[in-house]
Amino acid sequence: MEISNVGVVGGVNSKSCYMQKFRLYETRSRFYMIGRDKNKTFWRVLKIDRLEASELNIVEDSTLYTETEYCDILRCIHEGNKSTGGLKFITNCYGIIGFIKFLEPYYMLIITNRKKIGKICGHSVYAITKSEMVPIPHPSVRSKLAYAKDENRYKKLLCSMDLTKDFFYSYSYNIMLSLQKNLCGYNSKGKSLYETLFVWNEFLTRGIRNNLQNTSWTVALVYGYFKQVNLSISGHKFNMIIIARRSRHYAGTRYLKRGVNEKGRVANDVETEQIVFADASDGSPKQISSVVQIRGSIPLFWSQEASPLNIRPDIILSHTDSKFEATRLHFDNLVERYGKPIIILNLIKTHEKKPRETLLRTEFVNAVNSINQNLSEDACLRFLHLDLHRQSRRKATNVLLQLGKVAAIALDLTGIFYFPVTPNTRLEGLFPYSYSGNNNVYETVAVQNSISKFNVDKETKVGNCDYNGDDENKDYNVKPKTLQSGVLRTNCIDCLDRTNIAQFAYGLVALGRQLQMLGFIEDPDIDLDNPLAKEVMKAYESMGDTLAFQYGGSAAHNKIFSERRGQWKAAAQSQELIRIIQRYYNNTCLDGAKQKAINIFLGHFQPQQGKPALWELDSDQYCDIGSHGPNLADGVVGRSLIRRSQSDYILGESDAAIRNLHAPDCQHSSENPDKRSCLESTSDTFTCESSICHCWKIYGGMGNDQYCESDHICYEKHKDACDSSNFLDVDWLSSSGNSCEEELLERSISISSDNIVNEQITEVPASESGPILKERESEEQFNKNGKHTDSFENWVTREK
Repeated sequence: MEISNVGVVGGVNSKSCYMQKFRLYETRSRFYMIGRDKNKTFWRVLKIDRLEASELNIVEDSTLYTETEYCDILRCIHEGNKSTGGLKFITNCYGIIGFIKFLEPYYMLIITNRKKIGKICGHSVYAITKSEMVPIPHPSVRSKLAYAKDENRYKKLLCSMDLTKDFFYSYSYNIMLSLQKNLCGYNSKGKSLYETLFVWNEFLTRGIRNNLQNTSWTVALVYGYFKQVNLSISGHKFNMIIIARRSRHYAGTRYLKRGVNEKGRVANDVETEQIVFADASDGSPKQISSVVQIRGSIPLFWSQEASPLNIRPDIILSHTDSKFEATRLHFDNLVERYGKPIIILNLIKTHEKKPRETLLRTEFVNAVNSINQNLSEDACLRFLHLDLHRQSRRKATNVLLQLGKVAAIALDLTGIFYFPVTPNTRLEGLFPYSYSGNNNVYETVAVQNSISKFNVDKETKVGNCDYNGDDENKDYNVKPKTLQSGVLRTNCIDCLDRTNIAQFAYGLVALGRQLQMLGFIEDPDIDLDNPLAKEVMKAYESMGDTLAFQYGGSAAHNKIFSERRGQWKAAAQSQELIRIIQRYYNNTCLDGAKQKAINIFLGHFQPQQGKPALWELDSDQYCDIGSHGPNLADGVVGRSLIRRSQSDYILGESDAAIRNLHAPDCQHSSENPDKRSCLESTSDTFTCESSICHCWKIYGGMGNDQYCESDHICYEKHKDACDSSNFLDVDWLSSSGNSCEEELLERSISISSDNIVNEQITEVPASESGPILKERESEEQFNKNGKHTDSFENWVTREK
């Protein structure tokens, strides 16, 4: 909300200031909004016409006023409108959320109360505690709507979007961007920052932004999660901020938004950023670091249809995109956003009695393999598969330790963002482009081209700050700046329960490296029993619950966290069962209305007189309406809802095809008695580190999976050897202990405190009954060693 006009009032350059407090007045013909900066150095006036029933006319007075001048203006307005009631004060407010029109009048959404929830580099971050929707036209010019009933229903629908929950904003910091993009430059390509994928009121503010050509009066709302905590380690105090930003593209609820759309946008797309910084003291430099990870639905065309009669809907997979173009678009977008490499951590099941998740697993692997065939070696997608439902006998600590090893591998590939600030540099001055006139952020070379984790330029210009590596290290004993290149993308089916456990493990490992960069610790490994780890777990558990409520309708399944906290087992089981019932009820009964509210808020559906109302459309029409008329805005689902009748054949695949879904374990099958487990090869093989750990490359499609029996040799019918693959199947984890919803439902008929959530029974195919024991013995040996072999590390890091 920075002022775009250049001017000086009281010695203050208005271009470096922003407005954050406003007063709303009304006359019969106009609304007047008076805005001022925090220090009361200047005032500005916005005029909104009230005599036009269905048009939005907004005029900004370009003059900067002093306090005395603005008071005189109000007196003049009052005197000039005495005949019609004069000037009346309406309310104090803290910014405009936007404007919306349903069937006739426009409404203005404003923030009438707020609370401060954190501060980044001296920039305050706020949450909304109260908002109001104000009709623009004066009652005397409003017609008696023939659509009054529908109008009120749309208003009620919009008001069901609770802006006091999980929305946050900042007046002076680009909260929709990561810290690295804020400090190191973000190439907006001529677009407003409001048009980025994490600003949820982009549609609501479009009218006023286009009219005024600035964002001085509006706030950019981000939806997700924000938490700032004060922590300490080894006598050093520091702040940790967890930010989750939910994408506005293909946004919605659990069963109504699945997979990917034609534009490559995925459901439940959330960027999670972990910021760590220490305040300056005794003249020492302030240091700050951040790391970003993401989650998102499996980028394929698939769906599930919620039904009151089926608590576990079938997964319906569509094969219409045989070339995986939508999947390719998705990963291209990730490279554009985060650079290379893109590391995929897939947490879905490998083995099922009835194929559900395994359908997606096989197709996802085929999609990634197809995309990689057209990519250069350094641009290839890295694919890690961890079946968190297997080996459910493992304790929570062991599961987290293994996930921590995967996190360390990902961090080795991507690095983290670290930026030292000298005493001569103020972080508050590093964001000169926040909310500028058109928000055309200064052009920079693409972040990917400037990123180097190991060879940072000696002199790097950041914003208005020149940083010289040699001088800083000499005078202030700080490390050079480092940048994150690439990102870890984690998914399960819902990207809620299992995914949140993996993201916590990643966050904890990243925190150790961040604290090491800040010079607070020498060893980056943070023990799970460390009080600091418990605080981090608490923050990620809170984030997981918040994101799960937004998408799934209940808090996340947190058995791992419950076990780590030492929660009474029976209480944890009861809690999990309650959450399953809550999620089922919301998905079945309430998500339809919630999805409609989201699409109204985001502008995906825009009501029009004479057109069908939103609630008159069934699912098929609702998702495909964009092709029938202009009342569905760009960005809504780019394809019609996948019908069960079109995909039933998928659920009736032959036994042979289903057996192929379990290909990674075919070498243990009784049909291949001569095939020896990778575990029986030399100690340098990948599988020495896990119970089942295959390096495999898909040459054709399902059923042609190949596996390494050594570091460099892959078994394949028509080849004697193959190069290392970008695919790694690491099945040392078979149960997160956290995604127990299905197991609970299967056993809910005979409920007891021992079998509700206690996932101590692992589904093991009969063909694995012999070799699987050897795998588990090898796993026990691996746990004693506690480290990956050099060959495994070389495979993962060979393209760094």
